[in-house]
Amino acid sequence: MCLILFAHRAQPGVTLQLAANRDEFFVRPTLAAAWWSEHPEILAGRDMKAGGTWLGIARTGRFAAITNFRDPGSHRNDAPSRGALAGDFLLGTESPQLYLERISGQASRYNGFSLLAGFGENLWFLSNRGNDPMPVSAGLHGLSNHLLDEPWPKVTRGIAQLGLQMQQPFAAEDYFRLLADEEQAPDGELPSTGIGLDRERRSSAIRIRDAVYGTRCSTVLRIGTDGTVEFHERSFTAEGSIGGTTSHRFTVRQE
Repeated sequence: MCLILFAHRAQPGVTLQLAANRDEFFVRPTLAAAWWSEHPEILAGRDMKAGGTWLGIARTGRFAAITNFRDPGSHRNDAPSRGALAGDFLLGTESPQLYLERISGQASRYNGFSLLAGFGENLWFLSNRGNDPMPVSAGLHGLSNHLLDEPWPKVTRGIAQLGLQMQQPFAAEDYFRLLADEEQAPDGELPSTGIGLDRERRSSAIRIRDAVYGTRCSTVLRIGTDGTVEFHERSFTAEGSIGGTTSHRFTVRQE
């Protein structure tokens, strides 16, 4: 997933409000978000190549999301799957802090990643291209293929749009429209991450429309302080049309 916009304890009655796009090669096999058959307490998409996930939530309210850290020069083909880091947290019982502190000691085994792990009002962040695990402050944040709140154009633009949207009554379709923004940033504002100018331009949009590597799905997640959860996912075909939309609503079960 290449853009996660979220508000953490920034609105009365809402613990987490999130809007995210997952960008990936369309040839990589994927299952849409659903309750996992072998772990029915987990609601998440599934990477069928390595078995992990990019974003999910458990019936207990445990939440995790991961993005790749864009650094093609250091990519290793023999590194373990980063998606397992998100899935393992969802299946576990450790607090976000303890989990991230534990895995930080082996984080160098993986290709670059940035990971969010949350439970209740606690939300923590770890990147193996950054510092030690840290708590996420209350407020509006954005995460793309770098560190938390790195001011890439799509991050700053997305946070601003998220703030405006949160002033209105919640409706998942409004957040899907936010995530459908295909405006590209001016060349002078683009980061230089080693993928070439043409890909930097395309990747600067909130939604990347491309038949080879583009936005595969959009996710809207809302967790209320009363334990109510709304989870909506919209998938896209390589041609750019909507492949399907799924919605799930439930109440967090206490551990």
